[in-house]
Amino acid sequence: MKPDLYSLPLNLGNELIIDNFAGGGGTSTGLEAAFGRPVDIAINHDPEALAMHAANHPHTKHLCESVWDIDPIQVTNNQPVGLVWLSPDCKHFSKAKGGKPVEKRIRGLAWVALRWAAKCKPRVIMLENVEEFKTWGPLIIDEHGHAKPDPAKKGKTFDSFIRQLKGHGYEVDYFELRACDFGAPTIRKRFFLVARRDGIKIQKPRPTHGAPDSIGVKNGKLLPYRTAADCIDWSLPCPSIFDRKKPLAEKTLARVAKGIMRYVVEASDPFVVKFSENSVGQATDEPPHTVMAGAPRFGLVEPIVAPFLNEHANASNQRVMSADEPLRTICAQVKGGHYSLVSAFLAKHFTGVVGTDLQDPLSTVTSVDHHSLVTAHITKFRSGAVGTALDEPLHTVTAGGKQARPGTGNAMGIITSNLVKLRGQNVGQATDAPLATISAGGQHHAEVRAFLLSYYGNEKETNTVDKPVRTVTSRDRFGLVTIKGQDYQIVDIGLRMLAPRELYRAQGFPESYIIGDDPEQGLSLTKSAQVRMCGNSVCPPVALALIEANFKHEQQFAQVA
Repeated sequence: MKPDLYSLPLNLGNELIIDNFAGGGGTSTGLEAAFGRPVDIAINHDPEALAMHAANHPHTKHLCESVWDIDPIQVTNNQPVGLVWLSPDCKHFSKAKGGKPVEKRIRGLAWVALRWAAKCKPRVIMLENVEEFKTWGPLIIDEHGHAKPDPAKKGKTFDSFIRQLKGHGYEVDYFELRACDFGAPTIRKRFFLVARRDGIKIQKPRPTHGAPDSIGVKNGKLLPYRTAADCIDWSLPCPSIFDRKKPLAEKTLARVAKGIMRYVVEASDPFVVKFSENSVGQATDEPPHTVMAGAPRFGLVEPIVAPFLNEHANASNQRVMSADEPLRTICAQVKGGHYSLVSAFLAKHFTGVVGTDLQDPLSTVTSVDHHSLVTAHITKFRSGAVGTALDEPLHTVTAGGKQARPGTGNAMGIITSNLVKLRGQNVGQATDAPLATISAGGQHHAEVRAFLLSYYGNEKETNTVDKPVRTVTSRDRFGLVTIKGQDYQIVDIGLRMLAPRELYRAQGFPESYIIGDDPEQGLSLTKSAQVRMCGNSVCPPVALALIEANFKHEQQFAQVA
């Protein structure tokens, strides 16, 4: 996070800043940007998380221990504490856990806030968790011996927690904040509690960003939401779903088809990205960007990607979403990753190409062979025949050519070449018909149509060769996309998981943040560890906004006093 953009002159003097459940450092990144100095103490039991924290916050004192094993008085050496932040484990409150058993020990981690309140009396305590934290209540044991929240006592423990904080002299307020409202390209919504014992009023941060069509954005008071497309590295390859050694799961394929139809084929204004190095998104009402001859996979054929995102969480309501809106909440426990990028590769659907007379000037010649000479010749329907030119004498006519056209007896025939489409369907066309779309890499076009017909049509199973073929409509409904009056057809579909670096961008981490993907930076972590730390992290822009709202105004009061 760039200090010149985010750093605020918030001086706590000799007061300490403590980050409990520090994780990989999302909170500390926001706090450091706000206060203009490092967090003093970071506490976390996970060695990998603390290693990431230490790599990015080397001037912080790191304690790799359980928060319950820490003596607040000992670690602070009785120095005054200005802020204690707590982000206790949220998965045993989150609705994403579904009906699975919960653990009382993990649900009770928030009680450590009262330990700090009793021993060190921090001036401000902040706590972050999932929005369901307000439902914190006693557990009951079901018929299977599993601990489950008691629906009759929902929120009772939370109420007790608030009362005890107030009993220690704190004023308490809490609210929910969405990260996208403060400049992070994710809609991640979290519960935030602020407790103060210094008499200064608690402030809820005011959003800085809004929906592009909102009044605040239109009148210039808010910035438009940052989107998932802002986070994506378009230079990374997106392999075809048709070239995989192991096919995708049926549910994944169904979601891909659903997303293709919703965000590409049937979208009134699909988000498009030009497919070239350093490519960026562009609005579909802008003039198309320059098409480069050397673009990957599709050469000179209009290399346009129409992407969307696919969710891979183990939930009953798995979703697809557009790339031109903020990313949904990133979870830490999703095996193999949470989101994938799905790209529909579009090629221009040229129409009206009927050929030209040899005496006319040749149309534009490109680096890809778009032109060929079509001629007619005579051939014998016999083995070894190589044909003869039309301006040569006809060869001997025999009576019973074995390879003649059935029912004609003709041993010779005139051949007028039909043009074959360089695609998977490869059905050919007459030479006096308009030329079909020519593309260098469109070999998956027919597979795309069959795939969408199978997974989005009325049929649930793919068509086999021993069954009648499905009805082919006059319009290429499953392959044709119209963008601002220009027809494109889908020639391939690619899918890849979002890389950890892309997920950290979505959380609002600075590009320079060390996540363990480059050993030369002094930290090496597995991809699963990187994703886990990201999913567990607090969005730095939200932490920054909360600190700014609740510490900047106290300095104004101090100046008045």
